[in-house]
Amino acid sequence: MNVLFFITPKSEVAYLYEDYSLRQALEKMEHYRYSAIPIIDRNGCYIGTMTEGDFLWYIKDHNIIDLKETEKIPLKSIKRRWHNEPVNVDCEIEDLILTSMNQNFVPVIDDKKIFIGIIRRKDIIAYCYDRCKKAEKQSGDSVTL
Repeated sequence: MNVLFFITPKSEVAYLYEDYSLRQALEKMEHYRYSAIPIIDRNGCYIGTMTEGDFLWYIKDHNIIDLKETEKIPLKSIKRRWHNEPVNVDCEIEDLILTSMNQNFVPVIDDKKIFIGIIRRKDIIAYCYDRCKKAEKQSGDSVTL
């Protein structure tokens, strides 16, 4: 199965540019109520994923108490504690499932590493659930997970 079946395209996904400030990133994550968000460069290449935890650790470690200070902090200076692995648009469904086990979403890139969207783990789980139910109906036996 083609992974594009699952994709939420870039046009429907909030993301950050690597040259944003910490404040811009915080405000965008708050607006969309995301706990993790993809980061891309101005050419559209996937850089990584930033999490709330990355921001909190940075703010704690740098003793930031004034939100105004966050306007001067470039996003690329914030250490990411986890790397959300992207998948290539041509990957196999098995690779997508394995990658999604440790991430809430899987970034999807093309052959030039251009970010084209995300696949949410809940969509992958729904697909697997539906496949189990179909197999159960066809065999007449209960499929145990």
